[in-house]
Amino acid sequence: MNPLLDTGALPRYGEIRPEHVVPAVEQLIGEADAALERAVDARTPAEYEALSATLDVAAERLARAWGAVNHLNAVADTPELRAAYTAALPKVIDFHTRRGADERLYAKYKAVDANPQSAALSAPRRKALANELRDFRLSGAELTGSAKQRYAQIQDRQAELGQKFSEHVLDATDGYAYYASEAELDGVPADVKQVARAAAAAQGRDGYKLTLQMPCYLPLLQYATNRALRERLAR
Repeated sequence: MNPLLDTGALPRYGEIRPEHVVPAVEQLIGEADAALERAVDARTPAEYEALSATLDVAAERLARAWGAVNHLNAVADTPELRAAYTAALPKVIDFHTRRGADERLYAKYKAVDANPQSAALSAPRRKALANELRDFRLSGAELTGSAKQRYAQIQDRQAELGQKFSEHVLDATDGYAYYASEAELDGVPADVKQVARAAAAAQGRDGYKLTLQMPCYLPLLQYATNRALRERLAR
């Protein structure tokens, strides 16, 4: 089974592979689209509980799966995973853009808000309902014609540029190394120094290979007494 479709307690990060990404995203978007159609159907009453029960499970499944993919793309970047992420990203953006600007769903939420029963909702649910209405306005639900089309184009372009920027940051992070001397590493824990020394030796270099990867970077900034070294890595 595709691990991204598992709704167990925790994501199965160790089993997720690049080839799982697009099929899972496509299936979950299909399920979320079907849930949206049921939500806007006249047979779904304009009541908070009914609308939430119809929409939220499918939306949460998609958010959970995409969150796992997004996290892995940030911390375990490979060419294959990056390609899968890039292929799936427009599908996810398109779904959220369509959902956020769906006039039928916006009308259903406004009907829920106008329903006298909504006055008896708990404070957290009233806040959730208010947030939904706010998010529809911010997502262009009240735009029409060319303005709505332009908004969708901007969303797509922003997602594209954001992904490219993230890729550049990952590449720059992975590509950085500084080879420090023993004297520069005063205060650094022995296990961190051992790993850094082994990394330098593996490349036939003297000293200690320091990188911007968190297991190296964080203890260096926390424990190194050398202010210049901390500044170099921070910059």
